[in-house]
Amino acid sequence: MVALTESELVSCCGSREWVRRMLERQPFDNAAEALEAADNVWRELAPADWLAAFAAHPRIGAKTADTRAAREQSGMRNASADTLDRLAAGNRAYEAKFGYIYIVCATGKTATKMLEILESRLRNNPDAEIAIAAEQQRQITRLRLEKCLDGR
Repeated sequence: MVALTESELVSCCGSREWVRRMLERQPFDNAAEALEAADNVWRELAPADWLAAFAAHPRIGAKTADTRAAREQSGMRNASADTLDRLAAGNRAYEAKFGYIYIVCATGKTATKMLEILESRLRNNPDAEIAIAAEQQRQITRLRLEKCLDGR
């Protein structure tokens, strides 16, 4: 049986509604069932709940005291000043256009790749972009949950 604490779930996803629903579904028979529930719950949420999860993230390229986020964004470590400047400008343009921070599953991506993705996504319309951002958040949440479950 697998039962996660509220603080473990909050560390995986900043949506309080996602956390509440995951707590309600427990206990899970195993880790695979917990991961499946996480994906299903995420897909059932309203866009407002997605936005709450997005708001819990530091901006891509921003200095953060959150060591987990820093590890996830480790591709930023060797970024050039030009790339960092372009990411900062892109983040501002993204927030102005869509009203929330740029969300990308940064694990395994270089700063250049994250910038390329950001510049590409700036061309999206708002309906398409919220769906893409939500899928990126689902991937982030799943990776975090897998690490949480592996650490038990």
